[in-house]
Amino acid sequence: MTALGAGRPGAARAWLVAVGRCQLLSLAAFATLATGSLVVCALLLLPIGLGLPLLPPAATALRRLTARYRAWTTRWADLRISPPEPLADDADLRRRAFGILGGAGFWRDLRWAWLEPWVGGVLAAVPLALIEYGVFGALVQPFIWRIINDGNWYAFIPVRSTATMLAAALLGLAFVAAGLRLAPVMLRLHARWSRRALSAPRTAQLVRRIEQLTDTRADALDTQTAELRRIERDLHDGAQARLVALGMTLDEATRRLDADPQAARDLLLEVRATSERALQDLRDLVHGIYPPVLADRGLSDAVRSLALDSFLDVHVEPRLPGRLPAPVESAAYFAVGELLANAAKHSGAREVRIALTYTDTTLRVTVTDDGHGGADSTRGSGLRGIQRRLSTFDGTLALHSPQGGPTTATLEIPCASLSPRTSSSSAKG
Repeated sequence: MTALGAGRPGAARAWLVAVGRCQLLSLAAFATLATGSLVVCALLLLPIGLGLPLLPPAATALRRLTARYRAWTTRWADLRISPPEPLADDADLRRRAFGILGGAGFWRDLRWAWLEPWVGGVLAAVPLALIEYGVFGALVQPFIWRIINDGNWYAFIPVRSTATMLAAALLGLAFVAAGLRLAPVMLRLHARWSRRALSAPRTAQLVRRIEQLTDTRADALDTQTAELRRIERDLHDGAQARLVALGMTLDEATRRLDADPQAARDLLLEVRATSERALQDLRDLVHGIYPPVLADRGLSDAVRSLALDSFLDVHVEPRLPGRLPAPVESAAYFAVGELLANAAKHSGAREVRIALTYTDTTLRVTVTDDGHGGADSTRGSGLRGIQRRLSTFDGTLALHSPQGGPTTATLEIPCASLSPRTSSSSAKG
């Protein structure tokens, strides 16, 4: 009983939110109709030249409107709609107008703009009409039925007495309840309609996917080449140089062994120190390629090791089912390391929270700091590096960093779990 009672306020709030969204969609239908009409006017004026300066801003306004509907569909129904190809952008007005006309996305947006007020508007209006008619029957009808002539009807009930007035009021409450319950259903239907009307054709999505894979492959090759050069440079300047020096010192110690044993002993001690430094260089190099803790204990414990190395107060909340593919764990590990470094250098943060979850074949890492915010992925080379690293796996980086903070970075990488849980599940790192 307690659980049921606790759930009712949440359900009622969800119904009211759905009704509000239906109201928003019904009002937005007028803006959609006006924008579509503006685009059609620009098209009709093209033969006489007046439509050339009008078409680009009209098409841009329509694209912004469809982008808003795509965002609503994603946020309200968790249905992602593939973005359209960008509108043509050219300094020459004529070439820009004809470039817009040659884009399939423009005609798809225009078709949607003419259908949305009738299809989407009707879907949004059904629960609103039920609620408004129900409110009239339950709250207005009881006070006006006496002053209306005998032809007063509410739905199928002739309201001519107190009994029929009460029946009409109950029917009005039923209409209100039906409208509330129907609002979420209509929103889901509207989301499906929007996805069908605004999604690019399958062939266009495949072409865009091929282009994306080509770009990410090129980025991956560039990143791999840069990494190989870094390893070669570190080996040449670090361990290799120390090993060469070690060999030369050993030769000198061998020559002095009989004539000056004490000097030979000092040189051997120097050899020992040099070998230790060379070994440390090799360990640092291996750690930069693939950290041993990541290979041995998995992503959760590897992120905990990053938390322990940071001077910030870092809390790690791992909720992973087990091991993930090694490349995915490596990408997430280095991305978290970069985000922690950014928080320590630039944000002025004192506390960082890291959540690791795995749902629906997607690894999601959320890093939140209490710094002053203002981070911008278009300006920071580290954040751009994270985006390039994640794009190889079709991963994404979403950054929310308003001025004044907090900053929240969300990494999502599609992948499959490989094994049962192997690491501990402590909530604090």
